[in-house]
Amino acid sequence: MWWKFIVEVTNEYKILRGMISYSALWPIGCLIQQTFEGKRLKNYDWERCLRYSLYGTFVSAPMLYTWMRCANIMWPRTDFRSSLAKAFTEQAAYDPFAIVLFFYGMSILERRTQQQAGDEVRSKFWDTYKVGFFYWPMVQTVNFSLVKPKNQIVIAGFFSLIWTTFLAYVKTNQKQTPVEETM
Repeated sequence: MWWKFIVEVTNEYKILRGMISYSALWPIGCLIQQTFEGKRLKNYDWERCLRYSLYGTFVSAPMLYTWMRCANIMWPRTDFRSSLAKAFTEQAAYDPFAIVLFFYGMSILERRTQQQAGDEVRSKFWDTYKVGFFYWPMVQTVNFSLVKPKNQIVIAGFFSLIWTTFLAYVKTNQKQTPVEETM
């Protein structure tokens, strides 16, 4: 009975599909990344997982939902050419904003200063964007061309789990500044 209610509500308010999915997928991505760090159940950073859940639920999912709605309005067809246009427009227009907001927003959730948040964006943006430039157009071209619009946010969420694990890695990785060699 409760499952039927959830299905009805998410059919009525489609944004909730992504929010529910991302409330679980983003902290799972964080847990996967922490597992790669060598952490286990007894020493996972649960506060970090909560931050990822909050960010995924209330920032990432609504942004992605809005972007997908706009993309489907701009390119209503689901053929390969339109899907490719959507995917590369996303890479040029949506992804830079999403990456900046992720690093900045997560830094603020970690109670860092605006200066520290800005520094992190500057040091990690380009490397992250380059990886996303190859990953997301492939994923979204398939998503836009083969998946019904009502399920695109959920499918994007699945691939977002991989992306979130990568973002969690980049977020926790301290970028090394090259040491200048003395001659």
